[in-house]
Order: sequence, then structure tokens, then C-alpha cells
Amino acid sequence: MKMKVIIHEDEESGYWAEVPSLPGCGTQGETIEELISNLYEAVEGYLEAREEEIAIDRNSRVLEIAV
Repeated sequence: MKMKVIIHEDEESGYWAEVPSLPGCGTQGETIEELISNLYEAVEGYLEAREEEIAIDRNSRVLEIAV
């Protein structure tokens, strides 16, 4: 899965980023490398939390796909 991320330089120090396709998903880091690592964690946590909100009845199926 590919998604766009907007990276901002913090006025005081470091960087922060937001993921427009995932409202409210964002993170920060002191370096670009730390920011990117934190982004992976933030996106994974966001998607896992959303998965728990979805009601699945016994007539539903869950399928994982890679895009």
C-alpha cells in the first residue's frame, strides 16, 4: 500500500508529519529517520484501531490483500 505523507519542519526542532488519507494520523521525530520509523508505527496503529471498529457478522468474510 502506498500513501502520501506531508512532512513539516518543526519551528523549534525536529519534524512532524501527517497522513492526509488517514484523518488524525500523524507523528513527529527529531530526525527524518526517526520520523519515518514513527510514521510506520502510527499508520499501523491507526489501521489496527479502525479494524476493531468494524462490525463483522457470521455472514461476512475477512480478506487481506496486498496492493
